[in-house]
Amino acid sequence: MEVLKNKKNLLDFVERNKEMGKRIGFAPTMGALHNGHLSLYEEARKENDLVISSIFVNPTQFNNAEDLEKYPRNMERDILILEKSGLVDAVYIPEVTDIYPEKTESQHYDFDGLENEMEGKSRPGHFDGVGTVVEELFRQVQPDNAYFGEKDYQQLAIIKKMVEKKKLPIKIKGVPIYRADNGLALSSRNQRLSEERREAAKIIYETLIKVNDWFRVITIPEIKERVADIIDEQRGMQLEYFLIADEDTLKETDFFYKDKNFRAFIVVVVDGVRLIDNMHLD
Repeated sequence: MEVLKNKKNLLDFVERNKEMGKRIGFAPTMGALHNGHLSLYEEARKENDLVISSIFVNPTQFNNAEDLEKYPRNMERDILILEKSGLVDAVYIPEVTDIYPEKTESQHYDFDGLENEMEGKSRPGHFDGVGTVVEELFRQVQPDNAYFGEKDYQQLAIIKKMVEKKKLPIKIKGVPIYRADNGLALSSRNQRLSEERREAAKIIYETLIKVNDWFRVITIPEIKERVADIIDEQRGMQLEYFLIADEDTLKETDFFYKDKNFRAFIVVVVDGVRLIDNMHLD
């Protein structure tokens, strides 16, 4: 596995392989790698000749400087995980100036309103930061296919919209949420929880399972009330939000429509660590 430590190294690597006609699969990360990330590369390996990873903690998508500071970083460990996986041909580790050569600031994007729902309501500018870094990485890596986890479903929808609007020749592939044995969605933030609290946090997934059972049986306001009651009963947990939204527009709904696809979204703060999850509703 090649470790590409700057933009020039990356561009040379990509050019060599493009000249040989190789199809490139790519999944960007912010490091603190786990099996959820590796599941992206497993999918990429099936469909491409070459698989590229990137590790870059993007400063423009953090609304809170303390959150940026606390974000887990262990580059040596991450590189070792990628090497041992045997799934990745190269990892790109850019400097900030490789992504933001002039000023470390975001472009402004119009994602047709997707950016104003859910996470966008409490994190203004967050998705401008996501769009900026992903577009720049796409332009440098020039992938044929790019892979993103469905755990960050809103981010996945926004990246698809950005690619559509910018007319980038890239196929965006969503990869199902990778879960721990107890059902907890794997996340880099989980590393900030004790083993005991990670086990307790399985209630988030268990609650979504119940929501899927309740779906179309009781009203959405009743479902929301039950979810709030479940989380309120848990020690050290606060429900930030729970909603059911149209999968295409991400707009919250209080009523079921037969011709629409819906997904439940939940954010729970566990001992100060913000955990997100979602589930398609059958």
